[in-house]
Amino acid sequence: MIALLQRVRHAEVRVGERVTGAIGRGLLVFLCAEREDTDAAVERLLARLLGYRVFSDAADKMNLSVQNLDGAGQAGGLLLVPQFTLAADTRSGTRPSFTPAAPPDEGRRLFDAFVAAARMKHPLVETGEFGADMQVSLLNDGPVTFWLQTQA
Repeated sequence: MIALLQRVRHAEVRVGERVTGAIGRGLLVFLCAEREDTDAAVERLLARLLGYRVFSDAADKMNLSVQNLDGAGQAGGLLLVPQFTLAADTRSGTRPSFTPAAPPDEGRRLFDAFVAAARMKHPLVETGEFGADMQVSLLNDGPVTFWLQTQA
């Protein structure tokens, strides 16, 4: 599984005129399931994501995770957005191949499993909409952007 995470001041996802998810300070996370991914990959990636220290502490060092972004136990928001294009194979030609991505039904299942697990472990989880044409707006904080990947 792949997660592209961005530290944000705020972020929002719309489908048409409808807001499907919005957060204040926290992480905007684009998620992609790959062909060989399993539920174990979901759990590994979620554990890494929730513990990843990308927020600054009082000494301005990246020592705080989204679960403790102010150093006093205050959790930040998670905005989870499905994005199969993260699995694109761009090694040749001028058109990406998406064969590394999980098939749509399996991708949806794994995205939904990730969201459900995140909601059990984190107090503020919002989402985009699988398979929809989404518009994402954000104010990147830093900018700070990381690529996390777990193997099946």
